[in-house]
Amino acid sequence: MARVSLEIKDHIALVVLTRAEKKNAMDDEMIDALIAAAGEVAASKARVVILSGAGDCFCAGIDISGLTKMIGQDMEALILPRSHGDGTTNRWQEVAMAWHRLEVPVIAALHGAVFGAGMQLALGADIRIAGPDAQLAVMEMKWGIVPDMGGMVLLPRLVREDVMKRLIYTAEPITAKQAAAWGLVTEVADDPMLAATKLAEKIALKGPNAIKAAKALCEKAYRLPPEDVLLAEARTQASLLGKPEQMEIIAAQFAKRAPNFE
Repeated sequence: MARVSLEIKDHIALVVLTRAEKKNAMDDEMIDALIAAAGEVAASKARVVILSGAGDCFCAGIDISGLTKMIGQDMEALILPRSHGDGTTNRWQEVAMAWHRLEVPVIAALHGAVFGAGMQLALGADIRIAGPDAQLAVMEMKWGIVPDMGGMVLLPRLVREDVMKRLIYTAEPITAKQAAAWGLVTEVADDPMLAATKLAEKIALKGPNAIKAAKALCEKAYRLPPEDVLLAEARTQASLLGKPEQMEIIAAQFAKRAPNFE
């Protein structure tokens, strides 16, 4: 995958956008590479993912040449078909939603420009750690369009309605500090990659089945009415209690050692 690198070590998948000379701008090749990388991670034994960008920024947005290629095409025929995500997304939406849909946690380490398509990719992560230099923007309105890569599903989960509208209407970049205050990023760290790695290492030591179950349960908590969430909570707990993984965690706690989930 020329536009994206993927390395899995110690159950941590490191996914890096590698088009640094173009500020990791998303072109067709990178879009396909990101979707493919998500599929590889899903099929692997990775327990947690770190998304990052090479060079001086995470991702400066869509490659504008890709927009110009679409001029004159039948937009409805191009965009409306649900070609990915088991019939729920188009190709562009899948870039963010594929990471949101993964069973394992995804951490985005953000620095420099996090604009447009890059912002929506970051929204697909469970956790966003931004460097002090990060500038974040829902940039689509700059080009006379709306967020169309999963942003309208993911943004409302993080920020108030008025904040979301301000971000969309103005397309103005905001600082990492402001993004944290508004809930757009989880935390600000001097070295976001180091902070993301330390967090990933902690998560990788937790029970893999329990972490996957927790992520699935969190998703249900957003979508389902309270009575259904309570039932899902109970069913999830019943699937974990007393199982070999939990017994190993308990044994490791008493022995003051790291658990072995192999």
